[in-house]
Amino acid sequence: MTVTQVPQVGHTGGLAQRYARALYDLASEQGNLSDVLGEVKALRAAIAESDDLRKFLADARMDIRQGRTVSNVLMSKLGFGDVLRRFVGVIAENRRLPDLASILDGVLALDSALRGEVVAEVRSAQPLTDTQRIQLQARLAEAGYSRVSMTERTDAALLGGMTVRIGSTLFDTSIAGRLTRLQNAMKGAA
Repeated sequence: MTVTQVPQVGHTGGLAQRYARALYDLASEQGNLSDVLGEVKALRAAIAESDDLRKFLADARMDIRQGRTVSNVLMSKLGFGDVLRRFVGVIAENRRLPDLASILDGVLALDSALRGEVVAEVRSAQPLTDTQRIQLQARLAEAGYSRVSMTERTDAALLGGMTVRIGSTLFDTSIAGRLTRLQNAMKGAA
């Protein structure tokens, strides 16, 4: 396993945080924060599980009306409340649907930070089992991260293993990472 310090750079980092803060504050003001957070988790899981939904959200050719209409239908079909439905409508009108997953992650990260938890972004080649989640949380507790909230993503490019990012620290046990390190070591030996 390799541990490295890497800067967190993302083209939507600040944007996602601003939208996340707006949704969090709106839900807090209306007194239904726990309901909205549950819906945010459910929508984030739906995006993670559906290739078609990810493709739809990433489609840059979609016009504003089409994005708003489809997002309204989707939100109603999934049974989400008014706050999240209107919020996703604003995201669609502002042509930010490709950033929706990052915005939802930002809402969950903000909630975790306000509760004193650290957010660990876990990327694995295969979805984690419940046993693996428990083992990973135990390992992170041993490393000094006792209050951890995990966001999970699958990435077939890792080939196997996983990466865990907590702040600027990256734990890399992926096969792709090992191959890269081996390739770099071989270049140095030549």
